[in-house]
Amino acid sequence: MLMDRVRSPKAGAIILFAGTTRDNFDGKAVKELQYTSYKPKALKTMLAICKAVSEKHSLTSIAMVHRLGIVPIAEESILIAVSSPHRQEAWKAGEEALEECKAKVEVWKMETFSGEDGIWRANKDGAAGCRVDQPGQKQESDLGLHSLSSPSGDATRPRPLVEKGHGPVVHRHANNP
Repeated sequence: MLMDRVRSPKAGAIILFAGTTRDNFDGKAVKELQYTSYKPKALKTMLAICKAVSEKHSLTSIAMVHRLGIVPIAEESILIAVSSPHRQEAWKAGEEALEECKAKVEVWKMETFSGEDGIWRANKDGAAGCRVDQPGQKQESDLGLHSLSSPSGDATRPRPLVEKGHGPVVHRHANNP
């Protein structure tokens, strides 16, 4: 369990955030979400976020997991667990870690709506998406795939959407073994 990764006798609070797939977006019925990422870069970015948030808020520990592949309605796509000596720091750090993850981590999602084709979006709230009809279309900037472009300029996804997800990224404060 993710909370066990941040549990410590030095912590007076553990905050767990679970982001789930809701059944609607912008008035449309959502069928499912699918996530993909550029794993090596995404894991480095997640660890950097954990380190920065931990240091800024003097946390005991922080752990973050982002699921990849298909995420059905009501299931979790991201988990963030934070422990700290006091609850105020834990609340602030958990919110900041989530916002930093959504803004910076190299994860993209396809929203599939009932009766419609899916739309790829950057993994940000309300970020504009675009429809991808053909593999050769040059829509990298709309997808946020700049770092994943091939030399020919075609956007490519790193892997098929059957991935299980990133393992937990955990950062423990230096004073907490």
